[in-house]
Amino acid sequence: MRFRHPDGSTVHLAYCTNVHPAETLDGVLDQLRDHCEPVRRRLGRDRLGIGLWLARDAAHALVTDPAALRGLRTALERRGLEVVTLNGFPYEGFGAEEVKYRVYQPDWADPERLAHTTDLARVLAQLLPDDVTEGSISTLPLGWRTAYDQERATAAHSALTTLAERLDALHELTGRSLRIGLEPEPGCTVETTRDALAPLTAIGHDRIGICVDTCHLATSFEDPHTALDALTQARVPIVKSQLSAALHAEHPHLPEVRAALAAFDEPRFLHQTRTLTAAGLRGTDDLGEALAGDALPDASPWRAHFHVPLHAAPAAPLTSTLPVLRAALTRLVGGPHPLTHHLEVETYTWQALPPELRPRARAQLADGIAAELTLARDLLTDLGLKELP
Repeated sequence: MRFRHPDGSTVHLAYCTNVHPAETLDGVLDQLRDHCEPVRRRLGRDRLGIGLWLARDAAHALVTDPAALRGLRTALERRGLEVVTLNGFPYEGFGAEEVKYRVYQPDWADPERLAHTTDLARVLAQLLPDDVTEGSISTLPLGWRTAYDQERATAAHSALTTLAERLDALHELTGRSLRIGLEPEPGCTVETTRDALAPLTAIGHDRIGICVDTCHLATSFEDPHTALDALTQARVPIVKSQLSAALHAEHPHLPEVRAALAAFDEPRFLHQTRTLTAAGLRGTDDLGEALAGDALPDASPWRAHFHVPLHAAPAAPLTSTLPVLRAALTRLVGGPHPLTHHLEVETYTWQALPPELRPRARAQLADGIAAELTLARDLLTDLGLKELP
């Protein structure tokens, strides 16, 4: 979906396909048919943006087989879909029964991460619509904190510098300008937007910036305006923003609130949980740890890294951080000029919701994704953007 900002520029809205993970190119083609096109039809649009997730094997197949890449582009066009952004965070296995810490491997100190992201950039340069010259890729925020030392930090810095050089060369070769955004996430080396300032200014290249995920922003209790103003002042490019909402519990000390939270403690993904105390931010790596005993203070609200459907906040006594998303979006695209032109709804946890909230069929999932995109569209038009055909 495309929108015209009052300054005349185009803002792109997509939804991320990591909600229907596939490890192979055939699986990706099935996604387009079984999920993405039905969502487009529900929205009544001739064109729908998707934030494509390509696992390692699928990306490698596309890079090594030009005919396969042309086939994917043809399939996108035939189904009324377009790609201006990729989700390069998960490397493989995102549809496994247990993902947890595996999603942070390989990190930016490992050569595999650089090789994979280079493949993604080469693919995206060929998938961009003919009238679009700028693409974006979100990626791991360097690595998970516990295995990250100075040696690995140096290796990661070198890898990102090499990537920037490759993106420059790709621009010269194709005329397509691609940028990479580190995506701050609780528990990672770069947990907050503030944590991103030092490594990104050290790299100092305008092709390496940040992806602002509004669920992660909220989970870490960052104020959207303060965070985005700091990025702007530091001249860190906001490559893209993922529109998502976290799980919020106002009174975590109450037994009924704990019971409601426990329904979201599931085995597939990590749900880092945070609370803001007088001494600063406190947290656990997973929701189950927070619920077990006194691992996390409960005198103040808790927020958990669980991507809640934008249009359907959990029932009381829980809610979502949709207000944080609204505030962030106002700052991102509500001013005289957009801070980013790439927006992506990223609710990948539909099948991780409590059983009674999960979609039971493809049609229900398509309905839910379409409802999220409708909400996002309405937020954008309320800010003065005009939806384009």
